[in-house]
Amino acid sequence: MTTRAVHTSETTYTARPPAGGPGASRPGAVGRVLRAAALAATVPYLCLKGAWLAGSRIGIPDGSVLLGPGMFFEVANAVTLVMDSAVIVLVLVFTRSWGIRVPTWLLTVPVFIATGLLVPIVVAFPAQRLMGVAGLGPDAAAEAAKEPFLDPWVFNVVYSGFIVQAIALAGLFVPYARERWGSRWQGVLGERLPSPTGVVAGAAALTAVAVAAVQLFWAFGGTAGLSASQIARFDPQTGAVSATHAICALAAGAGAVKLARGGARRARGALAVAWTGSAAAACWGLWLLIASTGATDPEEAVTIAMVLTYAGQMITGLLAAVVLARFLASRRTA
Repeated sequence: MTTRAVHTSETTYTARPPAGGPGASRPGAVGRVLRAAALAATVPYLCLKGAWLAGSRIGIPDGSVLLGPGMFFEVANAVTLVMDSAVIVLVLVFTRSWGIRVPTWLLTVPVFIATGLLVPIVVAFPAQRLMGVAGLGPDAAAEAAKEPFLDPWVFNVVYSGFIVQAIALAGLFVPYARERWGSRWQGVLGERLPSPTGVVAGAAALTAVAVAAVQLFWAFGGTAGLSASQIARFDPQTGAVSATHAICALAAGAGAVKLARGGARRARGALAVAWTGSAAAACWGLWLLIASTGATDPEEAVTIAMVLTYAGQMITGLLAAVVLARFLASRRTA
């Protein structure tokens, strides 16, 4: 690999090959703390999933849909256990010298998925807890309408662990990515991407606006497109989740448009918005679509409007991811 200068209309940045020496990706004191925090944060979730797969009912109340017939939740538990175990692998990749040599495609896919699944939790869960403290939780009627699912302590333990994982992974990934791919986001956005990419970015923006409009409508108490049971369970805390999905979709669309248009602004901000928004929209849209297939109670089944919204959310993220990939490919060094 050779070193070459990449020119834009406003500045020049030097593309450097990744450092792969013996000291690559060895964490300092802060990195070691983040590594320990990330690894420790996986323990509660992995223990719970392992216990459930072994037949334990810890944290699952009587009457929960999780105790119903069928293999859907067993498969879901196994898949999510593997997904959280992947966090341990990512931590090792980011903090071991051999991690710098992991193929790009093999690394970026799980990082993209981790970003997409964790970021909305980082935003929505603290907002929900603050709403609860402020007395904006579900009223008695909404609380009574809820079907048993999990004991409240499970959400507090698991989601708190997810937030720690997200913060620690971000703190470890940024220096790793700077060392390995720093040249990709140095300098300004540069020239406009080819017209086909602009069309994809425009499509991402349009679907993002449509999805965000629906999600914000639901976030502020709109009932069209929801079932009677879902309407009965609505409260400001569930509205916070819908609002978070709307924000992520808009971020994906806006980031895609900014990358496609180019310009004299620095690239890192637009890249961060496009990466985070596209990952969150694509991953949660897909996750919600998959989860909707597991509803066995007709009253719990999602409506057509919800399925279309989840699909639009996923499509928004995928379109924005295509623009993101095209932008990064245009800055690839020889």
